[in-house]
Amino acid sequence: MRCEVPPVARRTLVPLLELLAVLFLVSIGVSLLLSLVPGDPAVAILGEGRTPEEYEALRERLGLNDPFLSRYGDWLGGVLTGDLGTSLVPPQTGVLDRIVSAMPVSLELALLGLTMALLIAVPLAMWSAYYQGGRTDRAISAVTFALLSMPSFLIGLLLIAVLVNSLDLFPRNEWVRPGDGLWSNLTHAFLPALTIALMEAAMFTRILRADLVTTLHEDFILAARARGMSPLRIMVSDALRPSSFSLVTVLGLSIGRLVGSTVIVEYLFALPGMGKLVIDAANQGNYPVVQGAVLVIAVIYVGSNALIDRSYGLLDPRTRRARAHT
Repeated sequence: MRCEVPPVARRTLVPLLELLAVLFLVSIGVSLLLSLVPGDPAVAILGEGRTPEEYEALRERLGLNDPFLSRYGDWLGGVLTGDLGTSLVPPQTGVLDRIVSAMPVSLELALLGLTMALLIAVPLAMWSAYYQGGRTDRAISAVTFALLSMPSFLIGLLLIAVLVNSLDLFPRNEWVRPGDGLWSNLTHAFLPALTIALMEAAMFTRILRADLVTTLHEDFILAARARGMSPLRIMVSDALRPSSFSLVTVLGLSIGRLVGSTVIVEYLFALPGMGKLVIDAANQGNYPVVQGAVLVIAVIYVGSNALIDRSYGLLDPRTRRARAHT
């Protein structure tokens, strides 16, 4: 007799299995790449000038000479029990402790940057779309194109040169944690978050503007105009929600991407986040830290996209009904 899986259980289990499969592929892919990276963790730990016997003894003790599958199996077994391993390079603290210390910085930076980007992009996109082809539309398109053409480090350098060095409006490069003062934390986080926000806002504006232009030609929008509704009400209550699918998708991708890919911004503003943690660990041959950090970033990336996928039903009930029949 064929066993039928209830639709609710299928809609829950299938995404979960896909999530686990992606994380497994990411973990084994990162482990394979790390095994090919040149460098010797034994030299990073002991320093230069030791004898070959000392280096070899340390490699043997750390299991660096074991076959790849053996090392990966030991690491994966630890992950399944909640142990991400121990840093090979002093200070030899737990990998999870290092991630817990660095993750809040990157999460705050990413969330602040995306929030600022949305606050900039949504009004600009609505304004640009409603006055499609006009001077305002062309000016917004030119500015967003220019921002997309600039690398993030150049935007950051310009902000530092103008707002810090010339106008002295913000403090010098350092990081203050929220527990040491929320206002001070936000003051120090503003410029790096703005660096991220300007590039993301340019992309969000162009994506949302394109979808809004299409939506504004739909029959229900033309009917709303015929009823004499104000342009602002049409854009906010009728056009914005059905035009947000592409924006929400890109937003979900950006959350996971920014947590681990703000390396340049973190280095530029001297922030102890995940990007700096991964780069430093990779340069030192500190493989457990790289493996653990990339796995956590992958969990955030895949998890955020799963949440975004579930949010489509809130934007358009038709997608919720379509899922219910699958």
